[in-house]
Amino acid sequence: MRVKPESPKAPAGAPDGRGRGRSATGRRVLPATFGVLMTVLAAGLLPAATAPAPGALALGAVPAVFRDVAGLPRRVLAAALDAVACARTRGLGGRDDVLTLIDYSLPSTEPRLWVLDLAHGRVLFHELVAHGAGSGDNYATRFSNTDESRQSSLGLFLTGGTYEGGNGYSLRLNGLDPGVNDRAEQRKIVIHGAWYVSADHAQRYGRLGRSWGCPALPEASARGVIDAIKDGTFVFAYAGGGASSQVSRTALPAACAIPTAPAPAVAPFTAGTH
Repeated sequence: MRVKPESPKAPAGAPDGRGRGRSATGRRVLPATFGVLMTVLAAGLLPAATAPAPGALALGAVPAVFRDVAGLPRRVLAAALDAVACARTRGLGGRDDVLTLIDYSLPSTEPRLWVLDLAHGRVLFHELVAHGAGSGDNYATRFSNTDESRQSSLGLFLTGGTYEGGNGYSLRLNGLDPGVNDRAEQRKIVIHGAWYVSADHAQRYGRLGRSWGCPALPEASARGVIDAIKDGTFVFAYAGGGASSQVSRTALPAACAIPTAPAPAVAPFTAGTH
């Protein structure tokens, strides 16, 4: 997704949000947490023939060891587990070794993307990530599944293949929540690096630059993140408040309340530019 170069003026009274987009490759966090999580994920979270009730893996059901993973709020992990459980009951498969979480309830000046290495109990990356220009300034407050909205989308995604496009090395995303993010491929919502995602930009302008809806990453770490999560891993985007509860009401109960036949396999992505 192409982005419009920006040189925004720092707003009056803007916070000096010094985003630290350094990766945490190799740092171990809560090995017991990941041992339990691996067991849950390896089992498909819930039997495929039994649909979870809405909120079955909600906050209160998350074990105590999940409450904080490298600063990640447990409500975000709980929501992600709920979403992955829903996808499993719909017959949607994905890799169990890596899980990516984005918490859009945080300001853009703070690292708000985590890549969890479930197989080894590590946080591979903890990065800055931009939201769409139509979603807000420092905080993302508006989300969309609509073409030309230039807004970010929430919910669960499955990663596809990589390609070289207008923003360089990029990763395709397939939205799994009907009506919420399932137009991601048509909208060319992908993960890519961007010059406007940096601690310097955040310090100077009080926020990151913004994409046209893509979760854009720092150029220095984008390739590493993309290579770690490409080819069939889950990515969950959360916002909290009314935005995420709307996703929960419209996507999860509708898709998971009644057991359904397995969904058809996700069509392979084809290379292209955007």
